[in-house]
Amino acid sequence: MNPHKVSQIPEEYLHPLNLSGLNGRFLRIPRPRKKREILLVYGHHASLERYYGLADDLSQYGTLTMPDLPGFGGMDSLYSIGVEATIDELADYLAAVVKLIYKNRQFTLAGFSIGSAITTRMLQKYPEIAARVDLYISVAGFTHSEDFKISRRHKAFYKNFSRLFIPRWSATFFRYVILNGFILKSFYRFMPNAKHKFKDMSRAEFKKMINFEVELWQNNDVQTYMKTARAMFMLDLTRQKVKLPVHNISFGKADQYFDSKSVARNMKKIFSSYSVEKANMKSHMPSVIADKTETVGLIPKTSRKLLAKAPRKLKITV
Repeated sequence: MNPHKVSQIPEEYLHPLNLSGLNGRFLRIPRPRKKREILLVYGHHASLERYYGLADDLSQYGTLTMPDLPGFGGMDSLYSIGVEATIDELADYLAAVVKLIYKNRQFTLAGFSIGSAITTRMLQKYPEIAARVDLYISVAGFTHSEDFKISRRHKAFYKNFSRLFIPRWSATFFRYVILNGFILKSFYRFMPNAKHKFKDMSRAEFKKMINFEVELWQNNDVQTYMKTARAMFMLDLTRQKVKLPVHNISFGKADQYFDSKSVARNMKKIFSSYSVEKANMKSHMPSVIADKTETVGLIPKTSRKLLAKAPRKLKITV
């Protein structure tokens, strides 16, 4: 493990996570005076440190738990135990985390971006877990490949490019050659998404951010990253229902990745009811070094009111 040193997570909030032969960590911010238990599942290109600002913000509404996912944040990958990093396998792993942490208790569930896709798949596969969710929030989430704004030609390119680096030998090349720190620092600013990430940054902020970008790339398992990236552009979760309402937080036109109308159309096919609120965001996600003051815009007013309410009491059958 190589913990990042950007977000300054208090040591007492970090705990080892050892499950299914995989070693990682989970973040738990206790709020004993609050009745709500919140499970936050992060997105792609992620770590506990990157999402600490959002976790810190959400923790004002209840005890907040955020686990590592296999292959992300420096955690062992599923490939290390001979398992492919599919959306289904990640959903199964997340279900095991839920059972470990919450037992038979109810909880609030929030998924960000691909974390929304993984949590949706978990709810589809494990209706007994869905029955224990008192509130489900999707933040900038998606459930179908057609939710992406990009053209079919670009989708085909990303699918084929990611497939090249799923095999172990090519993933190793990608990790130690393409993800070399010097190469990343030299060329990353010229990547297509760089203008969103580096806009209006001071030199000091840019230096801090590029260093953390290097850590994120090097701590995320390449095979897992490429496998899940390819899966996103082939995803279709609309064939199975979930007996649960979803509250979707959309970034509207500011989201450079997802089309809000398509997201709504496909989520309505899955969940028993659908509500949406637009967040005041300038892009899909604040910078990788964003703290609580920058991530606060991810959760708009109505969503905060839902979280501030006492959770509805569920009848749980053991």
